[in-house]
Amino acid sequence: MKIIKATLVIFFFCSFSVVYGQNKKTSFLVNGKCEMCEERIEKALDIKGVNFASWNVETKMCNVTFNQKKITEKEIHKILAEVGHDTPLCKASDEAYNGLHRCCHYTRVDSLK
Repeated sequence: MKIIKATLVIFFFCSFSVVYGQNKKTSFLVNGKCEMCEERIEKALDIKGVNFASWNVETKMCNVTFNQKKITEKEIHKILAEVGHDTPLCKASDEAYNGLHRCCHYTRVDSLK
């Protein structure tokens, strides 16, 4: 009986470490200006593979926890660029940026990729 309990405990901890090890936390700059931007950014990241996403209006920082087996960090940046927000890894197309509400137009920097 003790062997069975010990085996179950070991199995539980091994399973937990495998699942936990797939998650990654990251923070990066996402250009935006207002609460509408916050809603758009967080809604865009409400997808499979992203466990948590929060963007701060004052700091312009986006905190994301994601499953590395389901989505890459580069894909997260691309998703944000597709909805009009420049990140350090991806620049939004002019069409996506121009599609933002006027109050959401942030100052763009040419050095983005």
